[in-house]
Amino acid sequence: MEAKAGDLALLVGPGGKTFLVRLEPGAVLHTHRGMVAHADCIGRPWGTAIRSHRGEIFWLLEPSTEELIRHLPRQTQILYPKDIGYILLKLAVRPGRQVVEAGTGSGGLTLALAQAVWPLGQVISYEVRPEMQALARRNLERVGLAEMVTWKVRDIREGFDETAADALFLDLPEPWAYLPQAAAALRGGGFFGAILPTANQVIRLLEALPAHGFGFIETVEILLRPYHTAGWRFRPADRMVAHTGFLIFARRLLGPPEALPTPEALPDAEEPTGPGSAPPD
Repeated sequence: MEAKAGDLALLVGPGGKTFLVRLEPGAVLHTHRGMVAHADCIGRPWGTAIRSHRGEIFWLLEPSTEELIRHLPRQTQILYPKDIGYILLKLAVRPGRQVVEAGTGSGGLTLALAQAVWPLGQVISYEVRPEMQALARRNLERVGLAEMVTWKVRDIREGFDETAADALFLDLPEPWAYLPQAAAALRGGGFFGAILPTANQVIRLLEALPAHGFGFIETVEILLRPYHTAGWRFRPADRMVAHTGFLIFARRLLGPPEALPTPEALPDAEEPTGPGSAPPD
């Protein structure tokens, strides 16, 4: 597959310095390692070595979703890719789904959601700060995904317009304050998610969820430990991406409150089976 005019490309220079550019005939990337002409990239296979005018090598790569998110201009902390990937799985985000988020921020999760529901789905993003949503919109326009998102500047205390969304995610300091609005926006069996940085916030949300018709509640924390990949010194890196937030997930249930399953009533996860799994007791 070749890079085409209009494609987003990741150019990786000496020392691993990365540059995200949209390839345009006649354009030039200026770096302290030399200038890289876009024309030298267009029509070349992904993975090709491109030389700057100083002879320095830049690798022409198709950017991953993680790399797109990492290069977003931001004014607030965005969700980490390690959390976003699990959120997409737990909320069953796929093409054709309608997904609501509140707390657009700089648009990191918005980008991943829009890419996942493309081309037939829809992301509806609520943000109370117009300047933040304007930044997120510019970020998604840059990667060609803004048309997948309906942008709404509103305090969600007023409620959501949607009444049968497949999934809803809250990235807000007090998500328990908006559970009535979240429940009204989700279809029966719909997927709910939230992220919180501290344990006391999580406890408040866990206590509030059942009263608003949410069950099958889960809380997880995801830790990412990188390793040095040189074979002769393969070992864990000195630093790791540890606590970035607690992820809380639940399902919108339509039965009477007294019938909702409690966390204590849920079975433990099934043990893995097959080659390499532990033998039965």
